[in-house]
Amino acid sequence: MWYKIMPASYILFGASSAIAKAYIARIAENTPTANVICISRSSFALSQNTLQVTQLQSDYSRSSLQSISEHLRSHHIIPSQVIIFNGLLHYAQAMPEKKLEDIDETYFSTLQSSNALTPILCIQAILPLLDQQTPCTIAALSARVGSIDDNQLGGWYSYRASKAALNMLFKTAAIELARRAKQTRLVLFHPGTTDTELSKPFQRNVAKGKLFPPEFVAEQLYTLLQQPEQLTDIGQPAYIDWQGKHINW
Repeated sequence: MWYKIMPASYILFGASSAIAKAYIARIAENTPTANVICISRSSFALSQNTLQVTQLQSDYSRSSLQSISEHLRSHHIIPSQVIIFNGLLHYAQAMPEKKLEDIDETYFSTLQSSNALTPILCIQAILPLLDQQTPCTIAALSARVGSIDDNQLGGWYSYRASKAALNMLFKTAAIELARRAKQTRLVLFHPGTTDTELSKPFQRNVAKGKLFPPEFVAEQLYTLLQQPEQLTDIGQPAYIDWQGKHINW
């Protein structure tokens, strides 16, 4: 009896970001038969045309993400990899705090929503797509400044707190998924300082050779996720940097 081998399915949230687009190019280069579902706030152009790419729009509210989940489930999508590229550091009205007096409730809440709540809602949305037999890796962009142990400089209260919250949410989700989707591993990835809009205001302080193009970061992430069993065990998320080195929590 012959069985049809289904192509690998990738679900990418925040897919319009620079790192995400570079990651899609890596998929196209290495797995041209893959099925890629791109989720973003608006549609965007892709330079490659070899992949089967589906673009879905979401405002990242719970109801919107649940609608996407139902749509993917109706098409029998079982992901082998889910990556959450969403994240925010600054916007026109707010920048990272240098001192206690700079803390602003709107900025704090906005970063918590973008950097912590949105990723866990994305995991909530893909939960119905996971099963007990298909290995799946779920990754999100964290940051070294989310490490409580590594904080030696202070400042950046809201961003640090939002990434620390993301780390805790992934730790908690990994414990639950070890029971409910026993082949699923979670990874928190620190990309380093990447040449994107997020880092633009801070690039002049970056040491020579430490400002990475999105293509380099995407290649590192893609390579590391090829063997997730070497990064972490089921039930315990990996917290790693772009070199694959583990970061203290």
